[in-house]
Amino acid sequence: MENRRSSPRVTLVVVLLGYLTLPLAMSGTTVALPGIGTDLHAVGAPLQWVVTGYFLTASSLMLVAGSLGDLFGRRRLLRYGAAIYAIGSLASAAATNIALLDAARVVSGFGAAGVMGTGGAVLATTFTGAARTRAFAAMGTTAGIGIAVGPTFSGWLVGAMGWRATFVVYAVAGVAILVGTTLIADSRATERPKVDWPGALTFVVGIALVMFGVTRGAQLGWTDPGVLALLGGGVLLIVAFVIIEGRTARPVLDLALARDRRFLAWCIAGTMSAVGFIGTLVHLPTYLQGVNHVSAGSAGVTMLMLTAPVLVIPTLGGWLINHGLAPRVVITVALSFVAGGNAWLTVLHPGISTGELLGPLGMIGIGVGLTMGMVDGQAMGMVAKERVGMASGLLNTVRATSNTMALAVIGSLMIALLSSRVGDASVAEQVAAGHVTGPDSAMLADQFTGVWQTLLWSLAVISAVAAIAVPLMLAPRRQKVTTEAIPVPA
Repeated sequence: MENRRSSPRVTLVVVLLGYLTLPLAMSGTTVALPGIGTDLHAVGAPLQWVVTGYFLTASSLMLVAGSLGDLFGRRRLLRYGAAIYAIGSLASAAATNIALLDAARVVSGFGAAGVMGTGGAVLATTFTGAARTRAFAAMGTTAGIGIAVGPTFSGWLVGAMGWRATFVVYAVAGVAILVGTTLIADSRATERPKVDWPGALTFVVGIALVMFGVTRGAQLGWTDPGVLALLGGGVLLIVAFVIIEGRTARPVLDLALARDRRFLAWCIAGTMSAVGFIGTLVHLPTYLQGVNHVSAGSAGVTMLMLTAPVLVIPTLGGWLINHGLAPRVVITVALSFVAGGNAWLTVLHPGISTGELLGPLGMIGIGVGLTMGMVDGQAMGMVAKERVGMASGLLNTVRATSNTMALAVIGSLMIALLSSRVGDASVAEQVAAGHVTGPDSAMLADQFTGVWQTLLWSLAVISAVAAIAVPLMLAPRRQKVTTEAIPVPA
C-alpha cells in the first residue's frame, strides 16, 4: 500500500529523527540520574533501572518489531513505536515516584524498539543503489551525533530546566516522528500475516535475561547464584528459540539469514567496531579525571577527538563506495583502524597530554565512523525486500546487545585486574570509579594504567582478528570449474 504524498526526502528525515532522538535518550539520560535520585528519593538499582529498563526493553524487542513490520507494514510499526515512545516519555516527565518512572521508561523502550527496528527497513525499501548508500551513511552520521552530543545536550537541559525537561523533549520528538509517518509510504511482505508468538516470546525473554544477567554479573560477580540463574535461564530460552524457529513456517528469525556467511560478516563487523569503541568512550573519561585530575568538562572535550570523526566519516564511507571502492576493502580498513587505534592507545600513561591522545582516539573514531551506516546498508542490500524488517531488527539487536555486554565485561574485567594488582577489591572499585587519591595515588595510577594497557591490547587483537575474518567471509563464492571431455574422432 503506497502513500501518494510520500517523498524519499521526507522519509529520510523522519527515520533520521528517530536515529537521532533514541541514541540521545540512551546516552543522555545517565546525566539526569543524580537529579532524579534527589527529587524522587531513589538510589541503587531502582535508580539505575531508569537507564537499564529502557535499554533492555528496546534491545530485546528490536528483532520482533522488525519482523512484525514485515508482516503488518513497516510504516505502521514505525508509527506505533513513535506513539508509544512519546507516551512513555510524557509519563516519565510526569512521574511522581521512582516506580512510576521505571515503568514509564520500560514503555518508552517498547516504542524505541518499534522505531529502531523498522527505521532501517523503511530506508531499504525506499532507496536503491547509490541513493541507498547515501541514506544509510546519513543514518550512521545521525546516530553518531546522538551518541556524541547526548550527554552534553541532556546536561544542558537538566541544568537549565531540570531533568523532567529532557523527557518532554524526547516526547516532542516522538510526536514529530508520528506526524511524519503520515507522509511516508508503507510496505510489507506479500505473504498473509501470521505471527510466530512462541518464537517472539522465547527470544524477547531469553535476550532480556542474558543482558540483565551480564549487567548484574558486572555488579555482583559472575558466581552469584542469581546471576547464574539469569544467564542459565536466558541461554536455555535462546536454545528453545532456535529449535522453534527451525520448525516454524513464518519465523521471527529466518535461520537461513543467520547462517548466511556474508550477512553474518556484516553483523560481526558492526559488533566488533562497537566493542572497540564503546569501552574507551565510556571508561576513558573516568581514567583521565582520576589519574590526570582533569575536570569532567575537560575530559568531555578530550573525548571529542574520539566522537567527532563519527559525525562526518560515515558520509565519506558512502562516498567511497559510490565511487567504486569495494565495501569489502572499506570495512577491512575500518576494522584495521579500530585495531590500530586501540594498540596505539596503549601509550596511555599518567600525565598524558591531549596531543598524545589525538592520534589513537582519532584513529578509532575514523574506523568506527566508516562502519556506521555502511554495515546496515550493505547487509540490507543482501536481503530480499520481504525480510528487510527482520534484517534491520536483527542488526540493531546484535549491535545493542554487544554494546551492553561489552560495557559490562570490560567494567568487570577492569575491577578484577585491579583487584589482582592492588590486592583489595574495595580499593579496586574506588580506583575504577576514578578515585585515585591518598598517599598511594602514584602507585594506584600506575596499576590503573597497566590494567588499561592490558584491556587495550586485548581489544586491538580482537579487532585485528575481525579485520582478517570479515573480508574472508565477504569473499565471493568460488565457482566450480567443470570440464567436459572433448570427443576424439574415430
